[in-house]
Amino acid sequence: MPRPATGRQRQGEIFVQGLGGRRPLVPTAPAPLEAAAQRHLSEVAFAYVAGSAGAERTTRANLAAFERTKLVPRRLVGSHARDLSVTLLGHTYRSPLLLAPIGVLELAHPQADLAVARAAHAEGIPYVLSSQASYPMEQVAAAMNGTPHWFQLYWGTDDGVTRSFVQRAERTGAQAIVVTLDTTLLGWRPRDLDLGSLPFLRAQGIAQYLSDPVFRSRLNVPVAPAGGSPPRSPALLRVALQHLAKARTFDLSSTQIREACARFVATYTNPALGWDDLARLREWTRLPILLKGIMHPEDAREAARRGLDGLVVSNHGGRQIDGEQATLDALPAVVEAAGDLPVLVDSGIRTGSDIAKALALGARAVLLGRPYMYGLGIAGEAGVREVIRNVIAEFDLTLGLLGVRSARALDASVLAPGETGQPKDRDTNTPMESSRGD
Repeated sequence: MPRPATGRQRQGEIFVQGLGGRRPLVPTAPAPLEAAAQRHLSEVAFAYVAGSAGAERTTRANLAAFERTKLVPRRLVGSHARDLSVTLLGHTYRSPLLLAPIGVLELAHPQADLAVARAAHAEGIPYVLSSQASYPMEQVAAAMNGTPHWFQLYWGTDDGVTRSFVQRAERTGAQAIVVTLDTTLLGWRPRDLDLGSLPFLRAQGIAQYLSDPVFRSRLNVPVAPAGGSPPRSPALLRVALQHLAKARTFDLSSTQIREACARFVATYTNPALGWDDLARLREWTRLPILLKGIMHPEDAREAARRGLDGLVVSNHGGRQIDGEQATLDALPAVVEAAGDLPVLVDSGIRTGSDIAKALALGARAVLLGRPYMYGLGIAGEAGVREVIRNVIAEFDLTLGLLGVRSARALDASVLAPGETGQPKDRDTNTPMESSRGD
């Protein structure tokens, strides 16, 4: 496992390069990073990446919760060297940062998931592979070159395809299955709706399905497309050309690609999914199973009762329900209800100090989403690498400035009293190990 560069080393690298007139490939602050991505991406691509549900109040709430949560540093405690490593599911990772699953990365860059995987490998960061990937999981896992990866599962209405995905993920060497629970229906996303744009109908983001033997075996059974037939127009001709390119890539006919798009849209979500279904998933795999999208403490307690292996507090980056609770606000109650289950969090993570706040409130690790996709859109693999290095560098500097020697030592004592609860006493001279189980 490569040792992460310290924040001072990353700063030094940037400043020395600056002497020669070379600036970072991607902006180092969240707002300029998003603005730069908007300039690089098409209108359709940026709408899909940056857009959220409804009036986008949940996304703003996610960011506001991190802004509202304040850190309180201690001085003269000797935090010269910091240990960023964490332990999850029996594995030790170099930092608490994992790359979240994001679908349709081809909207940002032609190399899509492959570029992200190579960047994750180069920086030693685990990557949660998406069900809605632009390249098959086998190719993406190969690009990880031994760096840990997990697999995110969308559980559709075709159990045969779902089971095939799980089995394929096991064969790629995935260390865990992450079941996304908050997308049993597609949220109301005005940016995409106003552009009339759903990339899956263009055969984008469905590489896992187009490469899956069980899904492919279904393509001789037609599925009626949702919403009727599109009007004949030059735009439809461009879609036909996209379909043709995908057909050639996956050795399918144009008719089969059209059937694949219709079948995917008709089957990839499952509103009827229930707790008892998880027993079947446990029969299908020996891998640890984490539930992503947990926001209510009672759901955390139910997951613990049923023997799940971990939770991800997530509201899908605000893309599903407009007006949902912020993830950071939900985190403490979920952690308490989860008992010994490790809890991760995503949705709203933008900076290294955000990571510190999440860990102080009980998260074991965080998933970074939109920022790395912005880096991908700006500068491909190199852009993703810079985003990773910048966020980890700021996290390392935040630890040092807080007077904390390790990521595992973060707890509520570094937080100001208020909405996040009263701080506890902490011996800053002795690195603390987490008292929670793996």
